[in-house]
Amino acid sequence: VQLQASGGGLVQAGGSLRLSCVASGSTSSAAGWYRQAPGKGRELVAAITRAGSPTYTPSVKGRFTISTDNAKNTVYLQMDSLKPEDTATYYCFIGAQWGQGTQVTVSS
Repeated sequence: VQLQASGGGLVQAGGSLRLSCVASGSTSSAAGWYRQAPGKGRELVAAITRAGSPTYTPSVKGRFTISTDNAKNTVYLQMDSLKPEDTATYYCFIGAQWGQGTQVTVSS
């Protein structure tokens, strides 16, 4: 399974972005998104189980929403009310597979 992440970009604080992660095969596995800001370690942002139960890191709870579309083999991360501290490279995973990063930059 290969993953292709997209949807990053430059947005002003308070804006929204939706990241997508498309798998070439089945997505019937746990999935999620990590992020890594310059000079910082990788942080788990959101994850979703095979049963569809989501979890979020406290700093994004209420602002980000993770979802899946199994028919499209895609995992999404809807990011609302973005803050400058959300600036990072975002990486998706589905099962044991990883996608390339997509850059999110939030200006103040």
